[in-house]
Amino acid sequence: MYGLNLDPEVIRYTGDGPFPSVAEARDFLERYDVYKRYGMGRLAVLRREDGRWLGWCGLKYHPDKDAVDLGYRFFREFWGQGYATESGKSCLEYGFRTLKLEEIIAHVIKANLASVRVLEKLGFSNWTPHNFDGHEGMQGMIKNPYFVQ
Repeated sequence: MYGLNLDPEVIRYTGDGPFPSVAEARDFLERYDVYKRYGMGRLAVLRREDGRWLGWCGLKYHPDKDAVDLGYRFFREFWGQGYATESGKSCLEYGFRTLKLEEIIAHVIKANLASVRVLEKLGFSNWTPHNFDGHEGMQGMIKNPYFVQ
């Protein structure tokens, strides 16, 4: 986590800053209890061939909105190789099939065109304006395709 957030390009469109130290990154991860509370969270993405850590992807519950979002972040050297799309698909499957969520949202800063393309490939639509940490953003949504309407 510490190394991932050190790259200004990686966090450029996230609203996050770098961790001040490795110890603070470790403390953040140790306090991150959404897995226990909600059965979901941000998960490490590892490359199948060699187990190398590429970044993270996952679902996050926002109790204040009663909504679940999909998020991801990868080391720059792994951008454009399909890892966000592949891991995003797996997280959506988990959310829809296992957690039986009705819908999942995603937030993106409008200028982050690569991330907008990933989300559109994953099926996000119904884009609405969204204030993303003071930046012009959008919120997209995808409905559970396994629910009979």
